[in-house]
Amino acid sequence: MSKKFSIGKFLPEILLENIGTRLTAREIALRIVEKYPEAVEQKRLKSRAVVAPLDTQDAMVQQIVAEIGARRKFLQRNDSRIKTTEGRPRKYFLSNLSEEEEVETAPDLQGTPAQTDIQGFDLNEASLYPLLKSFAQSELSVYAMRIDERRSSNSRGKGGNQWLFPDLVGMQDLSSTWHREIVDCAKEYSDKKSKLWSFEVKLRLNSSNVRESYFQAVSNSSWSNLGYLVAAEIQGEKTLDELRMLSGLHGIRVIRLDSENLSESQILLPARERADVDWGSMNRLALENGDFLNFIGNVRRFYQTGDTRSADWVA
Repeated sequence: MSKKFSIGKFLPEILLENIGTRLTAREIALRIVEKYPEAVEQKRLKSRAVVAPLDTQDAMVQQIVAEIGARRKFLQRNDSRIKTTEGRPRKYFLSNLSEEEEVETAPDLQGTPAQTDIQGFDLNEASLYPLLKSFAQSELSVYAMRIDERRSSNSRGKGGNQWLFPDLVGMQDLSSTWHREIVDCAKEYSDKKSKLWSFEVKLRLNSSNVRESYFQAVSNSSWSNLGYLVAAEIQGEKTLDELRMLSGLHGIRVIRLDSENLSESQILLPARERADVDWGSMNRLALENGDFLNFIGNVRRFYQTGDTRSADWVA
């Protein structure tokens, strides 16, 4: 006897078979159609849809996708293992870990083995840096470079530099399309032809770490024109709601970085721009960290020459 069609039973079974993998609703629907063909056919025969009849496989897949979306919250209430990411497209996965445990078990920068449960890629936080650099340059026209806090002098003792340095910094050349005469004129007002960016990077954000991560980004970006919190994964609607609220108050906004397809990365919440940079704060960072001093040198050369040399931004 064939199974009766049931999203409530089929979705957890599909996720269990693909444990450690994030699946979109469409990917789940395709697997349901493949694994339970008799149940899907019975559902099709019982359908009374007239405007959009379920007379093709694609129509059935789209119907299942719609039902998954409509029943998502109900399914999560019934099975606490079912979790979702936020952003486009939403992805579903099974996890027995609490949100605190998921943050604690995420790999760090110090050689912790990479994980494969986000979009099938081997990821740790450090592996996001070159992806973010590529996204920043190709999609935002921002030249970015890494700031390694381990290169800091720590002259203020243990904890003296906590939440001081962002993971990446960047410069946006506003004059790239300007006429040469305008560029030469703007040299007298060089801070008006660029914007300086700050990026704090996390592997994942959830309700367990969202506030701490956000205020780390606030602290690390206080010197810049634009500050962003960047994550490969954002879990749960409450997390996104919290980010919206915090962004409305403090102006640090959010990028979801798609490690599988950079062009699908999203600026979920655009940053609130500061008119001027804080040169005093930048001076402290430059005195404490060689990477940041190199970044300032790149910006100075841009002011002097008007050119953004790619070789200057390889760090």
